[in-house]
Amino acid sequence: MTTSSTGFDKWDLEEPISSAIRERGWTEPTEIQVESVPHARKGRDIVGQARTGSGKTAAFGIPILEKCKVSGKIQAIILCPTRELAVQVSEELSILQGKKGLAIQTVYGGTDLEKQAKKLNEGTDIVVGTPGRVIDMSKRGHLNLETVSLFCLDEADRMLDMGFFPDVLWIFEKTVNRSQTLLFSATFPEEVLDAAEEFLRDPVHVMSEDLVVEVPEIDQYAVRVGRANKLWALGRIIGNAGDDSQILIFSNTKRMVDLIVERLGKFRFNSVGLHGDMPQNKREKILNSFRDGSEKIVVATDVAARGLDVDGITHVINYDLPDDTEVYVHRIGRTGRMGRRGESWSFVSGKEVQSIDRICSTWGLTIPFVEPPSLPAGVERDFVPRRDDWEEVSDAFGMVCVRMSLGGSEKTRREIVDWIVSEARIPEIAIGETYMDSESLIVEIHVEKVAYVIDVIKGRKMDGVSLNPEIVNA
Repeated sequence: MTTSSTGFDKWDLEEPISSAIRERGWTEPTEIQVESVPHARKGRDIVGQARTGSGKTAAFGIPILEKCKVSGKIQAIILCPTRELAVQVSEELSILQGKKGLAIQTVYGGTDLEKQAKKLNEGTDIVVGTPGRVIDMSKRGHLNLETVSLFCLDEADRMLDMGFFPDVLWIFEKTVNRSQTLLFSATFPEEVLDAAEEFLRDPVHVMSEDLVVEVPEIDQYAVRVGRANKLWALGRIIGNAGDDSQILIFSNTKRMVDLIVERLGKFRFNSVGLHGDMPQNKREKILNSFRDGSEKIVVATDVAARGLDVDGITHVINYDLPDDTEVYVHRIGRTGRMGRRGESWSFVSGKEVQSIDRICSTWGLTIPFVEPPSLPAGVERDFVPRRDDWEEVSDAFGMVCVRMSLGGSEKTRREIVDWIVSEARIPEIAIGETYMDSESLIVEIHVEKVAYVIDVIKGRKMDGVSLNPEIVNA
């Protein structure tokens, strides 16, 4: 093994961890590891900034693994924004600890709570989880946060935004015997650093210089579409792509990969899925088929698409938007290679408009919202039928604007809203903002109630006046 002033051997790590690192073939730590591991081993709080793929997990994982003992009591908790990331981090830590024998348990939603609880109760040294399920397990008595001494946030920029912040703060405040806090992320906006002050004590700020991500020069588009019509939009794009195209479709979960492949097959689009549950030899066979052009459409998760270098990819489609802004850049970089033309399409539901805004602001991009391509010349019927989907006309808060014609009624805005609530028998919380002029009233109605409200109001009159409700496109 190479000997240097920064080599892993100079740190004199615990033997199981040192052996595991050697088995992986690592000799030199990455920049973020060099900058953060020595400080973290001394017990300092860390704010570490480095891009995805730079060794962030090992940067916080090595000190955590060293400090934890095989005791069956939870000593460290690592919070992640998604179950996929939690699984990745847990797997990485399991490899890095070698034969040390620490019990590392993942805790996340969308899976059997009782099975996770049973494993926790059998004894756990390190928990890697998502905030919601960690809180649930704590409240049920399966996870004792008072024994935690090490608190870590991975992708801290997302964990400290307004969506996760209350849950993260709840967990943090329950770790009353905490002695060290580690925050790692690819980006640290100023407002996130401000929020982080709540968690840190005299932290060391370390930053990898390798933070520049090259954004490929390809045509990028976003399509505002609800879940029910993503396949319709996908059919339009594939139908216009041409026989010489190769299309890579990204989904965030293995289950959705399988569903997309199955649904495309029903509409006579041949595709193949690629995800982590497949044997390695099968994945290699699929990748080779994609490289030689015999497979035209591949649907994949990000994990499975690692190392997928195919020069002929013409289209990248984000069927699901990625959770990480940097992942978006890596995805779209799969196309437009070797001077070829490339384009990317992202499907954006009402709740995801903020995610596109975040991607644009992080990387200085302009991603226009457009309609899906028109049907090709000579094609009269859609490849995939379009369905009614209220999500497509709702805003980021799930509200749909409905215009009511007043027909000269002299009722006040409050009286009209009260009449709608009474006639449709809906909770008043389903009604949002209202805007009134002399001829009409625009009222926001929650997406889960709007179809029912419209049907009710169409069939009734208010003091002899028909309100004629109609959708106002968001």
